[in-house]
Amino acid sequence: MNAFVFAAVLAATPIDLEQARALSRENTQSLVALLEASSAGQDVRTARSSLLPQLRFSASAAGEYNGPQRYFTVVPLPDGTFQRQVIDVPSSSNANFSLGLTLTQLIYDRSVWARLEQSGAQFEVQRGQATEQRDASELEGIQRFFALYRTQATIQVLEANVQRSEQQLERARALFQAGRVGKAEELSAQVNLGNDRIAVVTRQSQLAANQVQLATWLAMPGAEVVSAVDPGVLRREPESAPVLTEALEQARTHRPLLVALRQQLRAAELQERIAHAGYLPRLSFQAQYQRFGPNADVVYLQPQLQNSVNGALSLSWDLFNGLSTQAATRKAEFQSKVAELNLRQAERDLEGAVRQAHATVEAQILATQLAEANRKAAADALSLATERFNAGVSSTLEVRDAQLKLTQSELTLLENRIDVELARFALMRAMGTLDSGETQ
Repeated sequence: MNAFVFAAVLAATPIDLEQARALSRENTQSLVALLEASSAGQDVRTARSSLLPQLRFSASAAGEYNGPQRYFTVVPLPDGTFQRQVIDVPSSSNANFSLGLTLTQLIYDRSVWARLEQSGAQFEVQRGQATEQRDASELEGIQRFFALYRTQATIQVLEANVQRSEQQLERARALFQAGRVGKAEELSAQVNLGNDRIAVVTRQSQLAANQVQLATWLAMPGAEVVSAVDPGVLRREPESAPVLTEALEQARTHRPLLVALRQQLRAAELQERIAHAGYLPRLSFQAQYQRFGPNADVVYLQPQLQNSVNGALSLSWDLFNGLSTQAATRKAEFQSKVAELNLRQAERDLEGAVRQAHATVEAQILATQLAEANRKAAADALSLATERFNAGVSSTLEVRDAQLKLTQSELTLLENRIDVELARFALMRAMGTLDSGETQ
């Protein structure tokens, strides 16, 4: 590892896989989805409030002033005739004070009960979508973690190749000084070393990009340097994929998306009940306690006076409203059909996604096994080429070819082994077991 890379790694904040998963589930996207679900929970309380008693307090103080008034009136006379008279009324002022309590209680309205159930179903929809978003955020965090680890490991492979090139240059120089090979072999080894060092340096920009992508996703400052702690996947054999039938059953039971869509269907069916409630009567009760008077002392300070209590039982029934209830009912039925079609299509898509993810895991496991065999063969080939070069029976070109093949096989093994983990986590995401699953 060169000095620049070594210093950057020492200054970086280490992030292991479990930290990346946990922080991803609490990142901005996940928190927004959780807040939206909490908001939907308040809609349940709002819908329930219509079923609870409604108590309202009111108080008022009013004044009225009338200026001088003149009225014309006709009055009868003793002889049976009438005479018009002018009446002047002086100015006057009046006060009016009131105090009251109004209690309203809904007794029966089918639509209100249906809305309460619907708000509960919609809350479950939002909760399911929040869980789905948390899973999506976690998988994205896993992918960004492995992208950073992939780049770090790639740089280590390339640095190992630089060391091999340095050793080859030393051997070529020693053999040249001993007169066993020409100067061209030394110069060729020197060029190869320079190219390998360039390959390491050019990876630094990719490393910085991966660090930024992971840090910002985990709600860390974008300027903070992070490093992916080795998850140890290269030191163990990949485990086999779960049985496909079991994976499909897990997906049908645990996938948050399906849970949310089932609740969405239930909410649509409840909308039918809400619309149908327009055909039914509504019954409510209201009681009022009031105090009125022209004097504030009488209304507010003498409770034995000015009391008035009344109550009413109200029944309302829309016998005909221009067929709007029928239209609303039909519309709700259509929406239920749409929700059901979406659910069935999502179930089919999910089965396909699980099957595809399962096949990807199996294919990546096989590819990793083949890549490991290739790496061993490439290492043996490099050892043989090095021995032949040291014996003076081959050239730097042969060693370089074997060296590049070993580096490529190491990178291929690294790519496939990481792809196994990514495919496994993608399968867990499709199954809906990502939250409860442990790193394999």
